[in-house]
Amino acid sequence: MSDHYYIPLLPAPSAEIELVDIVDETDTPFAVMPLATAIKQSLFRRAVLVLVYDRAGRLYLQRRSRTKQLYPGRLDLSATGHVRAGESRLDAATRELNEELGLTGLRLTMIASVEASHHTGYAFVSLFSAGAVDEEPQPLSDETEGGLFVDQEEAAALVENFREQLTPGLVYFWERGLLFPETRLTP
Repeated sequence: MSDHYYIPLLPAPSAEIELVDIVDETDTPFAVMPLATAIKQSLFRRAVLVLVYDRAGRLYLQRRSRTKQLYPGRLDLSATGHVRAGESRLDAATRELNEELGLTGLRLTMIASVEASHHTGYAFVSLFSAGAVDEEPQPLSDETEGGLFVDQEEAAALVENFREQLTPGLVYFWERGLLFPETRLTP
């Protein structure tokens, strides 16, 4: 028998409510609750970020919907989202790529993991790369308002001159040299 158990905080999941695992400081799940509540209460949870490149090595940045609870209207990494209750990080990254950009069948590689803190919005973050894609991302959901591919020089200019229009995650991983393969440090 496992030492870990979940404390359900809702009677039954609703299709409209996204449930996430609430985790402790060691990333061990101990409860399930709606994502909106977890964000509002700054509770530890899990998130994934996915990098998508074109064949020229440019990184796709999505524009978050202006209706998003966190960082509305800002440029963000290619696909982002929270890990649902009971879902693996890889499955969450794969789901987000499909839901947000219409991309499927891509092989994802884990690039980095970041501990939860106020810098990550209290999420344990896993950064994945989908590598270069031949197809143009097709934003499919109401979570994004399009996007664009940027090269390393353009990304540097965005971080230097338009930081307030970028998500903290994009800036965080840029500053650590993890967004472009030629500058990526070994994890």
